[in-house]
Amino acid sequence: MIVGVGVDVCPVERFAESLLRTPKLREKLFTPGELITPSGNPRGNASLAARFAAKEALAKALGAPGNLHWHDAEVSTIDFGAPKLTVRGTVLKRADELGVDSWQISLSHDGGLAVAMVLALGPVPRP
Repeated sequence: MIVGVGVDVCPVERFAESLLRTPKLREKLFTPGELITPSGNPRGNASLAARFAAKEALAKALGAPGNLHWHDAEVSTIDFGAPKLTVRGTVLKRADELGVDSWQISLSHDGGLAVAMVLALGPVPRP
């Protein structure tokens, strides 16, 4: 059952400018694992913008409460580079309140835009 849906679009160039203008923003928004690729290289601006969009989409899927902490949601990659969402702390608490037990996440970036969609899923009700 779909509990919530969130989508967000982030202009990559504007996001990159924000990162340059505010050097501590990277560490505020992203966990150390999000800042590097699985091969250990620094993640590019388009990939970071997509991860930022995912966190914004996640908040929307949870009803956009204002008390969620950025590091309580982490976007990693699994097989073949597919994104995976891991939640803890404030995000997990809100998800539990809504009955969310799993996530679907999709990221993309092209043409100067990064986009993310998050589905918050709960158990299928029995008839």
